[in-house]
Amino acid sequence: MVHIFSPLSGRPKGVRVAVSTLTLAFTLALAGCATTPPPDGVMNQAQVQLQAARDADAADYDPVDLGFAQSKFQQAQNAMANRKYDEAAVLADEARADAELARTKARLAAARAQIQSKTAANQQLRDQIDQALANEQQQDQTQNPALPAQQPPPTDMPAPPSSSVTEPVPQGQGFQTIPQPTTDQGVPQSTTDGGHP
Repeated sequence: MVHIFSPLSGRPKGVRVAVSTLTLAFTLALAGCATTPPPDGVMNQAQVQLQAARDADAADYDPVDLGFAQSKFQQAQNAMANRKYDEAAVLADEARADAELARTKARLAAARAQIQSKTAANQQLRDQIDQALANEQQQDQTQNPALPAQQPPPTDMPAPPSSSVTEPVPQGQGFQTIPQPTTDQGVPQSTTDGGHP
């Protein structure tokens, strides 16, 4: 005959229920920790975005967002060390988003700086060309004084003097009117050749 010895069999029923409940709770707690895997993928993505932001000079162009990203990534690493995987996943995702924002702002600021640099270089070239043309015209004037200086065309034509009163045009000079044939009643007669006499 085989006897199965249970350590709880000799104990009161309340103690057996309490021990079995605690055992079940401990098992579920361990199972709960085991069902949430470590967020390694999200942590890797956050780390890649942080490095990309640093490579884009976010420390110079957008240090605030880069600081937020680094702080949240550090908090995510601490949560991972404490096996708080859900919290670590959320913090890592926030760190990734902040790092991506910092990288984008850094690229935008670098592009703006490059545009300003190119604009300044273009203006400097324009000034040099204008100066070279002015020097060339001055040399032409000193070498060939007989050539008239090129003057810019006038912007507006001067208006004729409207207030000047001239003497009337003597008879026989200027415009002359041709009398039109009239009918018996004094009304001008129409012509068939389009109004021309």
